[in-house]
Amino acid sequence: MFFRFMTWPVYNSAKDLRKEIRILTKKFPRQEQYCLTSQLWRAMDSVILNIAEGAYRSSDKDFARFLNNSISSLNEVVACIDLAFDEKYINKDEFDQILSKTENIARQLMAFYAKVRRSIK
Repeated sequence: MFFRFMTWPVYNSAKDLRKEIRILTKKFPRQEQYCLTSQLWRAMDSVILNIAEGAYRSSDKDFARFLNNSISSLNEVVACIDLAFDEKYINKDEFDQILSKTENIARQLMAFYAKVRRSIK
């Protein structure tokens, strides 16, 4: 397959979470449409897009940088979900479910990042 990133479990896990977040944010108040909802969607998209963009970089060092950006964007997703929970836009079960999935993706990204970084040395 030419677009190898499409076969990576972390890429597909992130895409699945993106779908869930899109559904979940439909519960947010309308006034959040251009604020928290938009920020959350962009952060989640950034997780996925950084994985894809880094996949064909000319060096492992450059690819590692994109994986790090993806991890940073995932942190932003978690912060947005935390804010949504604080504002009571989502309940505890929804918060815990999303947090569990983001932790899984974070573990995958960090392992992938560590593997790429090891190949640099």
